[in-house]
Amino acid sequence: MTRKQSPIRLKNLEILIREAGSAARLARAAETNSSYLSQVRNQLPTQKGTPRSIGDDLAAKLEAAMKKPPGWMDVDHDTRAYGASDGPNLNNHHRLISWSQVGKKGDKNLSEHEPLPYATDLLICPVKCSEETFVLRVRGASMEPKFREGELIFVDPFAPVSHGKFVVVRLESSGEVTFKQWIEEEGKQYLKTLNPDWPDRIIKVDRNTTVCGVIVFKGEAL
Repeated sequence: MTRKQSPIRLKNLEILIREAGSAARLARAAETNSSYLSQVRNQLPTQKGTPRSIGDDLAAKLEAAMKKPPGWMDVDHDTRAYGASDGPNLNNHHRLISWSQVGKKGDKNLSEHEPLPYATDLLICPVKCSEETFVLRVRGASMEPKFREGELIFVDPFAPVSHGKFVVVRLESSGEVTFKQWIEEEGKQYLKTLNPDWPDRIIKVDRNTTVCGVIVFKGEAL
């Protein structure tokens, strides 16, 4: 039986993520790729330009993994959005990594020996975010005046992407990792640089653009 595609599935995905504790844990339980689950959650485009969706096979895997009855993904259970719980989880600590480590798999994504701006090894994000959130130090002037060199940005790989958000992306064609503002206009997606004096301020999002996470907080070490 083919089940009707509905935005309800995306809302129910958020419920399962909360119940599992994180999107990564849900992906492991459902034996699916966590990167693909993130792309589905953020509705990133396929090669044909259509947004990735929760198909019947993935819906069934998610239901089985979380012990839900068949068809549970197609019933409206909750209207709460991502990050709607009460305040930050202060038990989650997030590591500062280098830009070259963004998007790499496994423990290599954690910088064990880089000097941190604080006396602690790990940093706490003061806003709600997933446990997979990592921290980067802003470099360069492309996103001034909102983001200045040396500031710390907390990047959540599982926060939903939407118009106006600031995202860290990997440009697969060049291997460059950068961060820009996500723009959606007339069904197309673009990356925008904030500095008005910066050349080539607009980059079109294509299949060679990988979103590594959404910036959920920025701060400055004094």
